[in-house]
Amino acid sequence: MKFNNKKLEKTSKLINYIIAIVLCGFLISLSGKLLDDVDEWEERPTVEEFQNIELIKTKYSEIEKIETKIRLKSEKRISIINTIKIVKNNYNNAKKSFDNWLEARKTIGSPKEDKEILSRANELDEYYKTQQEWNKELSESNNQINLLKKKKAEIVKLIDKEQDRAYNEREKAIKKYNLKVFLIRLLFILPILILGIFFIIKFRKHKYWPLFLGFVLFSFYAFFFGLVPYLPSYGGYIKYTVGIILSVLFGIYAINKIKTFIEEKKKELKKSTAERAKKVETETAEKALDNHMCPSCGKDFIVKKWDKSVGKKDKTETYGIVTNFCRFCGLELFKKCKKCDSENFAHLPFCSNCGDNMNDKI
Repeated sequence: MKFNNKKLEKTSKLINYIIAIVLCGFLISLSGKLLDDVDEWEERPTVEEFQNIELIKTKYSEIEKIETKIRLKSEKRISIINTIKIVKNNYNNAKKSFDNWLEARKTIGSPKEDKEILSRANELDEYYKTQQEWNKELSESNNQINLLKKKKAEIVKLIDKEQDRAYNEREKAIKKYNLKVFLIRLLFILPILILGIFFIIKFRKHKYWPLFLGFVLFSFYAFFFGLVPYLPSYGGYIKYTVGIILSVLFGIYAINKIKTFIEEKKKELKKSTAERAKKVETETAEKALDNHMCPSCGKDFIVKKWDKSVGKKDKTETYGIVTNFCRFCGLELFKKCKKCDSENFAHLPFCSNCGDNMNDKI
């Protein structure tokens, strides 16, 4: 079964769009691969590139030595604490024994044992002195550990300061790197965008327009989705500024285009109806008839009429009247076929009743 004209037109448009989309898809995939590879042409800046490695190594070596000293001091501190516990326990046991013995002596009351009291009291004093010496040793050990920890904290602070400086330098380098990558991508994408815009302007009526359309879709996708996301932000100022510039440029282009079109349409309407009728294309005539509008000025050719005589009081019915001539520009719209006298749209090539050629009768 053969397609009629409408089906053929719809099928043709569908095939054209499929061709354009498929071509656009392959171009996007290829460009995406190229744009991603740009980021691998050079290695991204790393923090290590901006660090004073020798300084950091030296400081970490010092920290390691300090940690070794702290570990040894901590082990010694634990040993001191255990010794103090033993000494304290010995003192408590000796004192308890002495107190018990002293109570017994008071009961017995033997003056011969005064030397024994002094001896035991001296023994308790020795235990107490030993305990105090170990407490002093523990205090010194704690002070030494605290000093070592303070020194370690100062070194860590210096390392952090050096790393912060390196991170700041890296951020600056990354901004320069991203700008460089963006400019390379811009050099690749901008000509594609300009070429796409050129194709829109020059090749819209070309027989290979679907292929050009695929490239045009790709060029806009490559610019707005492949390039714009990589645009350096600088707090959003760059992106917003670029958006404003593009909006202004597009606005100027669109306003000028509309103004030019209106001016050309005004000039065209000043020409005779015969001249304008010759320039109406069949496709334009078909669309104009479907939308009941004049193919020259684009105004509706159906005139509304009101009939108040029908039905109830004050009830108004509206209906349309098709005019043979456009009431706005005077172009002939409908005419009779000279062969069969049937009414036809004047800008279609053949009579709808007898098939006679009407182009030479306009």
